[in-house]
Amino acid sequence: MGRDSTVITVISSPPSRGESKEACLVVINGLDLGKRYTIAQTSVLIGRSSKTDIRIDEDSISRHHALLINDGNRVILRDLDSTNGTYVNDVQIKERTLNDSDQIRVGRTIFKFLTGNNIENAYHEEIYKLTTTDCLTQVHNKRYFIEHLEREMSRSLRYKRSLALLMFDIDRFKWVNDTYGHLTGDFILKQLAGRIKEQIRRDDIFARYGGEEFALLLPELGARAATQLAQKIRKLVAADPFTFDQAVIPVTISIGVGDLNEYLERIARGPDPSTEPVPEGLVKLVDERLYKAKHNGRNCVINYD
Repeated sequence: MGRDSTVITVISSPPSRGESKEACLVVINGLDLGKRYTIAQTSVLIGRSSKTDIRIDEDSISRHHALLINDGNRVILRDLDSTNGTYVNDVQIKERTLNDSDQIRVGRTIFKFLTGNNIENAYHEEIYKLTTTDCLTQVHNKRYFIEHLEREMSRSLRYKRSLALLMFDIDRFKWVNDTYGHLTGDFILKQLAGRIKEQIRRDDIFARYGGEEFALLLPELGARAATQLAQKIRKLVAADPFTFDQAVIPVTISIGVGDLNEYLERIARGPDPSTEPVPEGLVKLVDERLYKAKHNGRNCVINYD
């Protein structure tokens, strides 16, 4: 090599040890619904203590409950020997590397972990989802259900098609919460919703109506087929107890059934036959039958007045 030759030196970028992986947690169930916590620092402490980075004021959460570790390439969640445990996607963990969209539960609070190249869009999509989805059970919420009930009723009236509705709730659910704790109650609600989702059609509209009460709207089905489905669901739930934290809890549900034709007949028999059918009227009809099922001994289906 000649004296005047130029030596080419390849300069590589320095390692980004101090940089953190872009990630955040979004509260999808809990007191601060929709709140975002950015994971920008190398460690983020979760707990009940006022000195934690993410403070959750719940009795079921330990003072120092869990730790998030961001090493720049991945985010690790570590349980800090908490009393009630830390769960990722309903599995109790000691330590786990998080993936995008993982759900983290500490106490009754559930976070969704978001990471990737467009975290801002992912966050806004999650916030939109919160307006239509019940965060605990991952089925539709009451607002979504009412909007679609109005739409389906209008369509059924216009084209003279069948439309059925089931309303059901968990028997003695307060006793379950009082005996086993609210964490167990939340687990049962989520698992129950998952079991029922496996039994319904894609076009059926399944929603958590409130508390332990659910609604299932069945387009193109009449009262007879809806009653058969209700009995199938009732037997399915009763036959398979729920297991949480080594406790085995038998669960039953009571179900009310009705359809649009019955509701129209009720209006026609009423004092003012010209009354326009409204979604609230159909819900009231089926809800009355649900409470009749409760008073008739529970764990049954009622499809008559």
